[in-house]
Amino acid sequence: MFSNHSAVLECVEKGFGGRKLLVVGDFMLDRHIRGSVSRISPEAPVPIVAVTSRCSSAGGAGNVAVNAAKLGLKVCACGFVGKDAEGNELCRLLEESGVSTKSLLRLSRRTTTKTRIIGGHQQILRLDEEELGDFDRRAYARLLKCVKSELADGVSGVILSDYAKGTLSESFCRKVIGECKRLGVPVFVDPKAPDYSRYARATAITPNRSELSAVCRIDSGNLDDLTAAAAKIRKDLGLEFVVVTLGEGGLALVDDGGWEHVSAMAQDVFDVTGAGDTVIAVLASCIAAGLDVRDAVRLANLAAGVVVGKLGTAAISRKELLDAIALGQARMTSQKICTLDVLLERVAQWRARGEVIAFTNGCFDVLHAGHVTYLQKARAEADRLIVGLNSDSSVRRLKGPTRPIVGQEQRAIVLAALASVDAVVIFDEDTPIELIKAIRPDVLVKGSDYTEDRVVGAREVKSWGGRVVLVPIVEGQSTTGIVMKIKAEANTSA
Repeated sequence: MFSNHSAVLECVEKGFGGRKLLVVGDFMLDRHIRGSVSRISPEAPVPIVAVTSRCSSAGGAGNVAVNAAKLGLKVCACGFVGKDAEGNELCRLLEESGVSTKSLLRLSRRTTTKTRIIGGHQQILRLDEEELGDFDRRAYARLLKCVKSELADGVSGVILSDYAKGTLSESFCRKVIGECKRLGVPVFVDPKAPDYSRYARATAITPNRSELSAVCRIDSGNLDDLTAAAAKIRKDLGLEFVVVTLGEGGLALVDDGGWEHVSAMAQDVFDVTGAGDTVIAVLASCIAAGLDVRDAVRLANLAAGVVVGKLGTAAISRKELLDAIALGQARMTSQKICTLDVLLERVAQWRARGEVIAFTNGCFDVLHAGHVTYLQKARAEADRLIVGLNSDSSVRRLKGPTRPIVGQEQRAIVLAALASVDAVVIFDEDTPIELIKAIRPDVLVKGSDYTEDRVVGAREVKSWGGRVVLVPIVEGQSTTGIVMKIKAEANTSA
């Protein structure tokens, strides 16, 4: 799942190193009124909601800030709120979540408030209370001064959370991004403007499917069109990468290496409200803490999968993210073990991204350090490594009636748990030649105890332009040796 699983795990466990993030944008108050619906009003054809609970949370940029704070980062909110009861409540909620509000400016205008009425699991109505219109120059000047002050104190990342409420005007965006570029601080944007040019030179933007399709006037249902549009935007605006949020479809990363689709983990989806906030919060936190972009995107995808399982605007906690990593790893391990038909579909996707595919095979009975080292070296020869695993009956024909010691399902699970292995496919034949012909790997790997003329499939792989690699094996490591040692010690103790 991750290219460096231990680094990701350590990063989350340590609260992303307590890095500081500045969240700038449209802060609002979210209110939720929940109840049950059992009948329709006699006054009008509308449901009657019997209210059972009321709650409030920080919404918009506030939800982004709360997400980051719950993960262990130091977060400062920078934006506008009203001098009203809703503004007071919003500031209190942010501060209770560990978000600094000293750079939230109080103005004599209404705090944007959204009230959602929910019957059961269904949102029935949303009431918006807001005061639209641009802020005056003095307000923007004060806000820019706050941004510069926070940057001077040391910031590892800036998030621009745009909800089209006026805070992130074109001029203000350009000034903030320019100041961040001057200081070498990465900037992540959740965009809402109909013209993305105001976000030029940011580090990344994270539009959702419908936003990107509306801006580029393309079909939102065509992933190839979406990624092509994202690639053009990335180049035109001088961005490092673009992450397109696809709802239940997961995420798509577009960078200078092409694009990658990160599928969502299958689960019940109750409410996608705020999922984009979680994505950008986790993404920025990861990059600020020094994680690889692809690992950051995969972690953000896991986090989004947690919050869509909740009702209303919701943030993710560090414990929930750690649980998601563990669950995701378990699911990924099981998904690596596949039939040939499923494997060939994955191979086609990998090839479409220009990835180099390696293949090796073996019995891998009683996995030991020699096996692990061998597979790591094999993986180093390509972007993907497929392992053809001899079935139990195949092993018996090769090794004798007492083998394998470990059954094929258990051997496959252990192999799939290794970070160096991308797929495991079990074959029942004496040799993997039919597998090799079907997969057509770019690299065929065997141990240095073989010579190329003895490697099954070597001639075929070279015929389509591939290469054969013989990697050094670890001396003194073998399943047979381990079995003999166990037997010898058992006889001695007897």
